[in-house]
Amino acid sequence: MELANTPAANRLHIGIYGRRNSGKSSLINAITGHDIALVSDVAGTTTDPVYKAMEIHPIGPCMLIDTAGFDDEGRLGEMRVEKTRKAMDKTDVALLLFSDGDFEKEEEWLRELKKRKVPVIPVISKADVRADLEGLAARVKETTGLPPVLVSAKEKTGVKELLSALVRVIPEDFEAESITGRLVNEDDVVVLVMPQDIQAPKGRLILPQVQTIRDLLDHKCIVMSVTTDKLTGALGALAKPPKLIITDSQAFSAVYPLKPEGTLLTSFSVLFAQYKGDIGAFTEGAAAIDRLTEQSKVLIAEACTHAPLSEDIGREKIPRMLKKKVGLGLTVDMVSGTDFPDDLSPYSLVIHCGACMFNRKYVLSRIQKAREHGVPITNYGVALAKLTGVLDKISF
Repeated sequence: MELANTPAANRLHIGIYGRRNSGKSSLINAITGHDIALVSDVAGTTTDPVYKAMEIHPIGPCMLIDTAGFDDEGRLGEMRVEKTRKAMDKTDVALLLFSDGDFEKEEEWLRELKKRKVPVIPVISKADVRADLEGLAARVKETTGLPPVLVSAKEKTGVKELLSALVRVIPEDFEAESITGRLVNEDDVVVLVMPQDIQAPKGRLILPQVQTIRDLLDHKCIVMSVTTDKLTGALGALAKPPKLIITDSQAFSAVYPLKPEGTLLTSFSVLFAQYKGDIGAFTEGAAAIDRLTEQSKVLIAEACTHAPLSEDIGREKIPRMLKKKVGLGLTVDMVSGTDFPDDLSPYSLVIHCGACMFNRKYVLSRIQKAREHGVPITNYGVALAKLTGVLDKISF
């Protein structure tokens, strides 16, 4: 896998919200300078959220989320609105469109976005055809406390002002600065242990491995990659022990006994727990493993939607290790992709994958949901470190 294109999960997710026919698709076309979104006078042209990856100067790699109108009606309309609502969990910055009429719906969604701590930019699209633009802008400012950005896709006005506003509100914690930067310095030797088993895609590396290698190269580290059975030979070939060993979490038990004294140890999944989420919440959540009983229920959440594989880490290995520790009566449920229960209260623990396919905002929203339900949450790497007895011995 190449990283010529920024992965979707690493892009700034910009959600565009408004009523039907408020100019959301026109706004996307204005921002990008291309007719990439279908524009129609017919209300409800956009149904499900549509994700469009773009490089937008001066912001950089972005993911534009074109959503259905939040005033949609009927049974299907309610389903579309619910999908639009769920898109908020992935949104780093929101563009909230205002049009003529009352602002009851806009105020409702403004409250929802603020509850999720999503920065909001009020926008009036189709500015060239608004009858009382000045009056509308004054009402928007009174409602939101912010002057709206006036944009016309037809006249190509307001786009620079909108991009400047986006740059100003990008959250400081949008993305962790580095995957490995807390652990390494220039010229450090780092050994990557990457089992090439049935779960490894034929002929290529998985995304977390590729991103980690690139991050280490950016830090000007000396990188050696081996499979688990070649680790002893790799360590013997080095003039001195490596600064860090990064392993697949499933290989903790095989790698830890071979780790030289003074060498740091971590895993790809643990690194991504910090990079994509909240490592503090995940390590705290792992303590719940010791409190599980055969009457407990555990939810395993997988970002990918691949077909189940033999010895799959989430569907096979972690459940087997949990039941060996707790007992066969333990209930383990599995969800994948964007499926995630609205009610987590039946569970004693949530174990999430490394989430390389999700953006950080989405992972943090799931952590927050678990907190609201009083349910501990951890991730694959941290859970495996706990189950193999090395959690207090790894670095992150």
